[in-house]
Amino acid sequence: MRYSLIFHAPEPGADGPAPTEEDIQEMMRLMDDFGQALTSAGVFIAWEMLTPAQTATTVTRKTGEVVIEDGPFAAAKETLAGVVVIDVADKEAALAWAEKFPGTAYGTIEVRPAATSFVDGQWTRPQ
Repeated sequence: MRYSLIFHAPEPGADGPAPTEEDIQEMMRLMDDFGQALTSAGVFIAWEMLTPAQTATTVTRKTGEVVIEDGPFAAAKETLAGVVVIDVADKEAALAWAEKFPGTAYGTIEVRPAATSFVDGQWTRPQ
């Protein structure tokens, strides 16, 4: 079953000094190790780390017309920083991978099962 490890974290430097280049390089090494572990275990589907929330553009048709605005959907202390999609047997396996995610040192992982997935040109549902 597919699970998303949804990573929320403060914007760099929002709650204190910005990370140093050395801090960034160390976190990138830890993230790479985590990605390699997911791949080696055969559970890796996709991983997207996002640019800062200020680079977001929102699109809505709630009023019946398309409205495109600069900026994130909601101002929050922590923002969506990235998403890792994995395919594992159950929630316990997804939680075990989330516990290993290096970003939990400064952010939060939300673990959610996929309701449906668009794979190879068609929608699929977990069985």
